[in-house]
Amino acid sequence: MYKKFMKRALELATEYQGKTSPNPIVGAVLVKDGKIIGEGAHQKAGEPHAEVNAVNNATEDVTNSTLYVTLEPCSHHGKTPPCTDLIIKSGISEVYVAMQDPNPLVNGSGIQKLLDNGVEVHVGLLEREAMQLNEVFVCNVRHKRAFVAMKAALSLDGKIAASSGDSKWITNEESRTEGHGLRGLYDAILVGKNTFLTDNPSLNIRHGIEGCHEPQKIILMDRMNLSKRQISESNTYITLNENTLYIALPDTSENRANAERIGLKQVEFIYFSSFEEFAYHLFQMGIMSVLVEGGSSVYHSFLTDGIVDKLYLFFAPILLGDEGLGWSGSLGVERVSDAIKFREVEVKSLNGDSLVICYPLGV
Repeated sequence: MYKKFMKRALELATEYQGKTSPNPIVGAVLVKDGKIIGEGAHQKAGEPHAEVNAVNNATEDVTNSTLYVTLEPCSHHGKTPPCTDLIIKSGISEVYVAMQDPNPLVNGSGIQKLLDNGVEVHVGLLEREAMQLNEVFVCNVRHKRAFVAMKAALSLDGKIAASSGDSKWITNEESRTEGHGLRGLYDAILVGKNTFLTDNPSLNIRHGIEGCHEPQKIILMDRMNLSKRQISESNTYITLNENTLYIALPDTSENRANAERIGLKQVEFIYFSSFEEFAYHLFQMGIMSVLVEGGSSVYHSFLTDGIVDKLYLFFAPILLGDEGLGWSGSLGVERVSDAIKFREVEVKSLNGDSLVICYPLGV
């Protein structure tokens, strides 16, 4: 019975994926005499937390009720007052917490404050599910860098294009719609220069989560040799709206000099010496997560630098053969034991295609 209520809290939180950055997504359920009397979720950064919304939405007095919440209630003053104070003041007698908040400003202090004020607290109910739901937030807090996810559309033999470079369309319409929907979950979308020039992508959300923010757009290059016209006439630039187009480059004097000549409104440059440093830069800029969409050299660079937190691999039931363009490049694996390994593999069927979601082992 307890799991049922926490599952509901997780469902409420899931509805706001992609909408609360840089905050975590949190759901809360109030239960009294075995029935739900209030529900809530954190909907947007700076707005009331899930616990507040659950109390405010309650259909009866919450005194002696039980709260199920997916993340430890906050105990500090931020943009909103501490949720622990509201819980204590409201007379809620018992709290089930799915996961402890890794944020040093909380990190157990919320639980302790509740215990010190006579509230019974249980920690760890559906913790794994809650951790996965807030994987971006956990990565941000623990590693002080952006969460990096990669998405690729592949043939069964792992090719992202035929020998001619043709890649439209490897996967079916349902897969493409699912892939566009992923964009709404991340703060930024990244592609390499070749993908930018060859596909001329808009990098916006045409199918996805209603009410989510439009992600930032990043072009990753090894050398700054794009012209002002190539950038300004691209679909990527034309569809910016109020966002910024970021061009990420290795930090060299030549790249900096060439970048200075661009002088386009809403175009900024990110310089880095490693992909780990690049992920740190994004975090410091307020970009908490990035979805990498190709091409092969970009996938290869992130994989070999070990800065990949999650993979979305869309497989179509076709073969393109040895002549096709592989997605990951040479990884220098000489023995099976040296392979990059993955965990928590989930497979989803998409009208004949398959979506494989997994996490590199050790991340």
